[in-house]
Amino acid sequence: MLIYIIILLLSTEGSRASEVITPKRDREFARESDNVTLSCNYSGSARGVHWYRQYAGSPPQFLILEYSGVTTPANPPVPGITINHRKTESHVDLIISSAAVSDSAVYYCALQPTVTGNPMTQT
Repeated sequence: MLIYIIILLLSTEGSRASEVITPKRDREFARESDNVTLSCNYSGSARGVHWYRQYAGSPPQFLILEYSGVTTPANPPVPGITINHRKTESHVDLIISSAAVSDSAVYYCALQPTVTGNPMTQT
């Protein structure tokens, strides 16, 4: 039996209008145990790129951050999640190794700073 995973990919804008990040595709389909790559392209200069996952009815869950060449995973790290940031191409990938049905969710790619990390948006 084949099980398909539907992954929706959304994007957010950075702190300036010139910094926009967009998904390469808005949906990905995979079979259980496949490796899945979610990709985003961005404009502007991105020092940091965040990835989040959100299940229905739950808040977004931080997965991984690549900032100025340093990768910071969630604590504890989410198994099977890696990031590939190609700055010269303004491109970032989230790689899910050996996908499972539990990986079916909405995924967000976001530029640094995110809303929670931007003091201009906090009250």
